[in-house]
Amino acid sequence: MTTVLSIDTSAIAGAAILRTTPDGVEVLARFATEDTRSHAEVTAPAVAGLLEETGLTGKDLDAIVVGVGPGPFTGLRAGLTVARTLGFAWGLPVHGVMSLDAIAAEAVDAGAPERFLVATDARRKEVYWALYTHDAGAPVLLDGPHVQLPAEVPLGELLGDAAARGTAVYGAGAGLYPEALPPVEGFAHTQPGAVALGKLALRRLARGEQLLDTEPLYLRESDAQVPGPRKRAL
Repeated sequence: MTTVLSIDTSAIAGAAILRTTPDGVEVLARFATEDTRSHAEVTAPAVAGLLEETGLTGKDLDAIVVGVGPGPFTGLRAGLTVARTLGFAWGLPVHGVMSLDAIAAEAVDAGAPERFLVATDARRKEVYWALYTHDAGAPVLLDGPHVQLPAEVPLGELLGDAAARGTAVYGAGAGLYPEALPPVEGFAHTQPGAVALGKLALRRLARGEQLLDTEPLYLRESDAQVPGPRKRAL
């Protein structure tokens, strides 16, 4: 059996402990918050709570998996920092997974069409998006991730008639901008989640696939700027 701690803070803050079983993947404990602005405050305490709930310690884990975005700077850094710090403290490998892949995996499990889009909120009235297909029950990235205004996403070019039918855009980005990105029913509020991320990572590890490193996918420059020299007083 392989036991992992999964963390994703690319949108909401979430964490989960999962392990493989002969029948698939078992979720031992999970945490998620709908708040998109308290990642730094809640993520580390959430992980501590999951360990207490399961009676496990870092020594009982085989790896840590973490969503690498795309996501806003502050929230995304919170999860990556917790994952890297715990990996160093516990001597565990830390693997990255693109956060949009978590929604894509849920879409495939729900019967997604051959080509589909995943979109999440990028703030500034923009969305993060990526184009997928699937093979053998697993999502396959075709294009992205990108950050754009919803109206600028080339939906018709990417999805054809499926876009007009509203059968191929998954995620909270579609729910926020339904006129530009018609959401699939039941997926208009879906955010990248630690459970889906962890399940996907375990499946990929079991197939011997190489996961990502923990380099964050910010996709745009930070709002923070290094102050320039002080103006000389006259």
